[in-house]
Amino acid sequence: MGLSTHARRQVQRQATRLIAERFRDPLRRNALAGLLERTAEGWHLAVRTGAPGTADAFLIGRAGVFAVVVTDPAPDEATMREVARDAEERFAGLPGPGGQRIARSAVTLVAIVGADSSPGPRNAGPFWSLPAAKLDQLFRRDTVHLTARQAAKIADGLAARLRGYEWLTVSAPEKEAGSFELLSAESVADEQLIAAVERPFETWMTFLHPDQAALAARNYSGPARISGPAGTGKTVVALHRMRHVGRRSTGPLLFTTFVRTLPPVNETTFRRLAPELADRAQFVSLHAWARAFLQRRGIELNTHSRLTKDAFGRAWKEHREPLERLGPNYDYWETEVQRIIKGQGIRTLEKYQSIHRARRGLRLDRGQREKVWQLYTAYEENLAANGLHDFHDLLSRASIELERQPLEEPYASVVVDEAQDMTLTGLRLLRTIAGDGPNQLLLVGDGQQQVYPGGWRLSDAGIPIQGRGEVLKVNYRNRASILDFARRINAVDDLDGAAGVALRDADSVNEGGVVQSWTGTPAELPDALAAAVRALEIPLGETALITFSNADADQCRRLLESAGVPTRALERYVGAAEDRLHVGTVHRAKGLDFRAVLVVQLPRPAPEDPAEQEEQHELRSRQRLVAATRARDFLWWGAVQS
Repeated sequence: MGLSTHARRQVQRQATRLIAERFRDPLRRNALAGLLERTAEGWHLAVRTGAPGTADAFLIGRAGVFAVVVTDPAPDEATMREVARDAEERFAGLPGPGGQRIARSAVTLVAIVGADSSPGPRNAGPFWSLPAAKLDQLFRRDTVHLTARQAAKIADGLAARLRGYEWLTVSAPEKEAGSFELLSAESVADEQLIAAVERPFETWMTFLHPDQAALAARNYSGPARISGPAGTGKTVVALHRMRHVGRRSTGPLLFTTFVRTLPPVNETTFRRLAPELADRAQFVSLHAWARAFLQRRGIELNTHSRLTKDAFGRAWKEHREPLERLGPNYDYWETEVQRIIKGQGIRTLEKYQSIHRARRGLRLDRGQREKVWQLYTAYEENLAANGLHDFHDLLSRASIELERQPLEEPYASVVVDEAQDMTLTGLRLLRTIAGDGPNQLLLVGDGQQQVYPGGWRLSDAGIPIQGRGEVLKVNYRNRASILDFARRINAVDDLDGAAGVALRDADSVNEGGVVQSWTGTPAELPDALAAAVRALEIPLGETALITFSNADADQCRRLLESAGVPTRALERYVGAAEDRLHVGTVHRAKGLDFRAVLVVQLPRPAPEDPAEQEEQHELRSRQRLVAATRARDFLWWGAVQS
């Protein structure tokens, strides 16, 4: 709740008078007075009165913590790095909720410059450059992630560490102050505070568990890996680490995944976490990156998916007979070609005959592999005859082009989220993009959440992580009842082929939660699904419905729309709040989480071949685990029986 126009003028007069008594410089007067006004709305401001060399002010509120420098002309990078280091030291380790601490990377460094100053692009240094006339950008409603009490506790902790600073405050008129207190006081239930900002508090933007904070700031001599079960905050650590490395470097930053729908969501989050680095950071799927890179080099590949699918279909008709006798169907052999042969970049029959086909239920001898190779060869010939390439070719060609001519401006840091879903071809490209230098490549993932067939070891991609593999073990996302439900789904694998940490072994910190199960026929699903949605106490915009195929997702969207429930395809979700229920497959839900999740599991015919049955069972277990762990507070699991 903001102040009235009359109250705002009174607050401005108080702030102007207090600052004018202490400073003569016009820019400093205007900037600090503008910040001081916000203390009437619950913000905390400490202004430097001692010698220069540190921040001119520290600002703390529900939108986070800021170290402020007021200067004209724009500051040089070296000076701001010194200010940043000092600010990080002052805030580091201050206590937060549940044993968490303020992360070093949580402090936003802001340079307030004069109107005539030329600060350059925002990515010119490790700080956010703002003209004094645009201070309101620090107080945007969509950046709120702390409670008033948490902000006050941070200010109290910082006060004990500050010397040479004066804490200043102004007050709203008595009636206005009382109104504001009703909104911000901790006596109001957290649920009401959440409703006031229209989304849950995301305290991770300021507070991290000590184990997470250590990884976010650790120095690695080469490629590193962070793994751990669902909900342990791997992506949170990756984003904080991206900010930490970005402050200490000048090159561009890359955040990439296999899934094309995930980068926009993380970009939205990172822009809120690190506005000073937003223009330096690129969030894009690896295939989209490769296509754009090749286009800049004047190389165009025709990857029309329908035409490439047709090319494989024609190869299948020619070679299906000997493969069908082995048991599995068309989909199995298409996966063999796409995820094993092309996904691993295998170029010769001899190499294919010698590899271990991880997570493939059907064992193939040398003669049988030769039959598969003939299918692959025919597919490649069909592509070439029509001037086509598939998405694996896109990655392979990008690797070749990078080897021929490296990037003009190397990345300072490359973060790979959901790394377990990458192919070996993709991982090899990423190593070429990032290199093996200190802190340049970070792989984040969990083998238990691999939702695509096949498997690999990081060593197969030539990525050395010895001594730089980290595991997170505390689940911060799922409430206890949801975590207990997901723990009954048994799937575990480390990113490098060793035994990882199972979800059942993860520590839980969130009590409560609701899990509801429903079982029925296809005819009963429409009413049951509509009833489950109507009974939700969580807004639609914070809810997702997850299925295990595109056809099932389309069917559920039609059922919901018929029941008057507005929906949006999950692949269009970018992390912004909207009053529609998001619907999509478990593949599109990777890396996301929602306060409420509905899962619809429709019947699918089981493969006839026992080996394929075993492989499908393992794959579906991992997919179910991913679906269940997307839910924070509420999970509805609907199993449709034929």
